[in-house]
Amino acid sequence: MSSLLLNFSEFYNQELNSSIQNITYVVDETTVPCQEFTVSLSINIAVCILFLHIFLLAIPGNVIVGLVIISNIRALSPSDVYLFHLVIADTLMALALPFYSTSVVAGWIFGDVMCKLVNLIKEANFYTSILFLVCISVDRYMVIVRAMEARKIQRLFCSWAVCGLVWILGVLLSLPALYNEVNYFTDQALPICTEQFESDSADEWRIATRVMRHLLGFLLPLCVMLTCYGVTVARLLRTRGFQRQRAMKLIAAIMLAFLLCWTPFNLATMVDTLMRANLVKNDCAARNAVSLAMFITQSFGLLHCSVNPLLYAFVGEKFRKRFYQMIHRTRRIESGMLSRATRSTPLTSDGVSHFH
Repeated sequence: MSSLLLNFSEFYNQELNSSIQNITYVVDETTVPCQEFTVSLSINIAVCILFLHIFLLAIPGNVIVGLVIISNIRALSPSDVYLFHLVIADTLMALALPFYSTSVVAGWIFGDVMCKLVNLIKEANFYTSILFLVCISVDRYMVIVRAMEARKIQRLFCSWAVCGLVWILGVLLSLPALYNEVNYFTDQALPICTEQFESDSADEWRIATRVMRHLLGFLLPLCVMLTCYGVTVARLLRTRGFQRQRAMKLIAAIMLAFLLCWTPFNLATMVDTLMRANLVKNDCAARNAVSLAMFITQSFGLLHCSVNPLLYAFVGEKFRKRFYQMIHRTRRIESGMLSRATRSTPLTSDGVSHFH
């Protein structure tokens, strides 16, 4: 009996070993965890330098535009009101850029509170900026196409009320940024500030916020802007004079700058949203490529806060006139103060003034 069991066990071991040797294993790539996406040091340094250049361009540019608008507060138009609030939004975004430039090379070192606050400012700027651009396009449509310049006082009052609603809506839409917090991942050397939703519903929340951003922060405003500017250009084409060409150039510059700055980032985030919803190919190579594209295109999107003063102000003839008037008025005030100070300064016995 024992000899039979022994022989059977030997036969079983031989068959098992031969069957294992003949098995071919095929790795399912969808079940293999992706290597964490990382950006090279050279790209991080380049982005850091870009953020600093945007900061140095945006702050003085927006401050100058704001000062010019305030200096002519009695002659404000509704578009000037929207432009002034756009300046505020872009200035707040520019003030957040040093935090991002530091984080790309040293990680997020500013704590959870600043992590939430800076991202809240960024998201609020994302929504309010494009909404103020929409307001400007609608106002120009009303003036050029609907000829509502005669109702300027009513439109001016409504513009301030609309700006208040835009700020409220922008803050409400950016509240998901409060889910950002500092994370210290074991596979990353530096701490990062990122979204942290509940683990059981993280994908649903992330997709919902992305869809809201795509619709309210890009697609719908873009449709309104294209419609308003398209009708406005069609009306200008039926008019004559040099003013028509100048207005068309400004409108073309506005739309081109917006599309060049924000379309690449929005397209990259849309692809990322489709991948998270498993509607398109979702492998490691594709996810890393989209992550890199989002990282780079977001940097160029932030460039828009420094381009706006050039497009909406320095390109416009009315702004240049106001700017020169402000400079002339400032110099006149300074020369008047200097002359009064010189007259009021007592002279010494030798007739030399103590004023330097």
